[in-house]
Amino acid sequence: MAELKGIIVPIVTPMNEDETVNTEELRAQVDRQIAAGIHGIFPFGTNGEGYILNGEEKKLVLETVIDQVAGRVPVYAGTGCISTKETIEQCKMGEAAGADILSVITPSFAKASQHELIEHYTKVAEAVPNMPIVLYNIPMRTGNAIEPETVVELAKIDNIVGAKDSSGDWDNLSAYIELTKGMDFGVLSGNDALILKALKAGAKGAIAGCANVYPTNMAGIYDNFVAGDLEAAEACQGNVANLRACFKYGNPNTVVKTAVNLLGYPVGKCRAPFNYLPPEGIEALQAALDADKAKGVC
Repeated sequence: MAELKGIIVPIVTPMNEDETVNTEELRAQVDRQIAAGIHGIFPFGTNGEGYILNGEEKKLVLETVIDQVAGRVPVYAGTGCISTKETIEQCKMGEAAGADILSVITPSFAKASQHELIEHYTKVAEAVPNMPIVLYNIPMRTGNAIEPETVVELAKIDNIVGAKDSSGDWDNLSAYIELTKGMDFGVLSGNDALILKALKAGAKGAIAGCANVYPTNMAGIYDNFVAGDLEAAEACQGNVANLRACFKYGNPNTVVKTAVNLLGYPVGKCRAPFNYLPPEGIEALQAALDADKAKGVC
């Protein structure tokens, strides 16, 4: 079973002009990330536009990534869907493809009670008992939040091994960490501004969208922390600020993917309609990238 640790990149899904998946560039991005020292690859997460890919496209992306990774780092598959039935189908697809870990986002659109979330995750875990599962909490996108007490309950299930919290709420993230200490369970930060703070509190790492833009820097937050060089880790954490300041101009996924394009990698646009940045946003993003480059951030 793959160890839950480090900085995992929710890798962008490169697309051609007709919005088909660009598998050639996807392979290039996998190699770029691994060469930069990233600790895991997470296809079709939020930054990978898993919300807008169909089942066949997810299978293509996952199989391409697994083939290109070739065992060098763990591969996380984002297999959560709205229904329990489809989530189980996607989890079985991920298992058959050879994923190391499954990331299962909460159901979305309809409001779910904590009881329903427990039932959902329990049935999913039972359907793929040999696959480690990471809960994925991102309530601002799904409309459903996994409460800390629910995480504790689900952590008792053998193959539910961790949780990613992208709420942006430090109290929630820290509660995940504190309440599961002593359990065989790991917490990952899903907010790039909180990575070092979470590591200091006992988190195992992070799933970091900004790693698509600055993989060496993001891996450096974890690597320097583990090495005991807190000054270097703080510097890497601080380097995230310029890029994140541009998120106000549009969907963060769009900002990240646009930034990767501006760095010279032909990953294409996000799939419509979620692909617009105003001219002032692109200008600000280019200025941030230029400023970061001058500082050696990569």
